[in-house]
Amino acid sequence: MAKAVEIKNLRKEYGAKVAVNNISFAVEEDTLFALLGVNGAGKTTTIKMLTGLASPTSGDAIVLGHSIVKEKDKVKEIVNLSPQETSIAPNLTVRENLEFMAGIYGMDKEKIARRTQEMIEMFSLAEVEKCRAKTLSGGWQRKVSIAMALITEPKLLFLDEPTLGLDVLARRELWAVIKRLKTEVTVVLTTHYMEEVEALADAVAIMVNGEVKAIGTIDELLAQTGKQNLEEAFVEIAANA
Repeated sequence: MAKAVEIKNLRKEYGAKVAVNNISFAVEEDTLFALLGVNGAGKTTTIKMLTGLASPTSGDAIVLGHSIVKEKDKVKEIVNLSPQETSIAPNLTVRENLEFMAGIYGMDKEKIARRTQEMIEMFSLAEVEKCRAKTLSGGWQRKVSIAMALITEPKLLFLDEPTLGLDVLARRELWAVIKRLKTEVTVVLTTHYMEEVEALADAVAIMVNGEVKAIGTIDELLAQTGKQNLEEAFVEIAANA
C-alpha cells in the first residue's frame, strides 16, 4: 500500500524545550491513523509540521510525495485541518460558511456550488443549511467544521479532537461520518477517547514526551502489552515509557 506520510527523524525545538524528538513513522493511504498521547506529548506540534503551519528544526516528512521542508506551499495545497476549536463563522449560515471556505481556496462559482451541495449531502446538513452557525448544537458545529475542511478536496485530512465535548449520541453520529471519510481521503486523528480509536482507527501511534513509543494496529498493541483493551494498553505504554 502507498504511503500518504513518511516521517523521517522529525524534530522540533522551542528554545531549550524539545517538543518532538526525532520521530519516524509512516501513514498508509486510504486509512485512518490515530495519533495518541497525553497533553504535551507532541501530537499538536507534529500535526503543525505535517500541515505546514510550523517548520521542523531538523528532519523531514514526505506528504503525498512532497517534502514539508522543501515544498511547504505544495503540502498546504493538498492537506487540511479541522482544529479542536471549531473554526466556523458564527453569524454566517451553514451554507454560507461552506461557500466562504470554498471561495478562499479560489474555486469558481460553479465549483463552489457543486462542492457546497456535496458537503451538505455528505454530512446530512440540509435541515440546518440556512441556520446561522452560532445557533447550532456542538455536534452540528463539528460536522460543519469538518465539512469546511473537506470542501477544499484535501488528499490528507487531520482531525484534532473532533468529538471533544460532545454527548454520546452526537459522538456516535460523528463517528459514522468519519468512517465514511476514509472512502474520500486519508485521515489522521487525535483524540483522548480510546473507544473512538477502537471504533475508527486502522493503525495507532502513541507519543510520550515527544517520542513515538509504540505503533501498530490495535491488536498489535494489545499483544505487545498483554492488555485486554486499548485504554489499558495506552496506560501501560505511556506510564512505562
